[in-house]
Amino acid sequence: MALRLGAHESIAGGLYRAFDRAESVGCEAVQLFVKSNRAWAVKPLAAEDIARFQARAEETGISPVVGHTSYLLNLGTPDQALWRRSCDTLVIELERCEALGIPYLVLHPGSHVGTGEEKGLARVAQALGEVHAATAGFHSRILLETTAGQGTNLGYTFEHLAWLLENSPQGERLGVCLDTCHVFAAGYELRTPEGYAATMDRFEQVIGLDRLQALHLNDSKGDLGSRKDRHEHIGKGFIGLEGFRNLLNDPRLAGLPGLLETPKSDDLHEDVENLAVLRSLYRVDGRL
Repeated sequence: MALRLGAHESIAGGLYRAFDRAESVGCEAVQLFVKSNRAWAVKPLAAEDIARFQARAEETGISPVVGHTSYLLNLGTPDQALWRRSCDTLVIELERCEALGIPYLVLHPGSHVGTGEEKGLARVAQALGEVHAATAGFHSRILLETTAGQGTNLGYTFEHLAWLLENSPQGERLGVCLDTCHVFAAGYELRTPEGYAATMDRFEQVIGLDRLQALHLNDSKGDLGSRKDRHEHIGKGFIGLEGFRNLLNDPRLAGLPGLLETPKSDDLHEDVENLAVLRSLYRVDGRL
């Protein structure tokens, strides 16, 4: 059993359309926004929206489905109005995941905007506690995403995420999404067998591989430790094919969704090409 490879697909024309696009390029798993990524406002889900979404999920067999929060959210901000709005919107997005049957919702931890990492992380933990309190009994879980450490972004060290898992109220409900571009840009080596092993050993020691529920498979336009969040096509960036070969043949990751967030045009040919490159990296004897 290998990774469940897929990509982030657009919900233009309806949430269910993400399955149409994912199916057309050969995805096994898919990621999508559960509402408009560019606006705070959200139209409530209609029963027919939920039914059509779940029908397409069953028809295509594409699984798991992973949600991604709006980039407008910042749970680490000192701005009380933005923090409150971010918390409220995250609740709405998690409610939508629960209604649609989406098990995971990926979240960038947030930015401290100059207040410092310690205060920023405390702010994020407080927000996650409020969101968890408002969504008691939910099956859908928030996955904290590793970040590149650009600007004042939190989550660029495994220690940041471990602290949030440990200190957020009901932190046992949280999981982690590892983004290859982000961890590489943050300074974690992936390109050599030894470097990859050291990075994953560190992840296991600090966070625990049992908390890893999804991966974003993106090459990096920036070099190791550049702290730049700029995605590149698989094998065309500084990580290169060997870094992805190391990851794809790691038996500990078998069955997890591995999702592209690489640039694409309307015909999605880039997704087809990137998925083909990823699949070519499996070793015949590396399959489980």
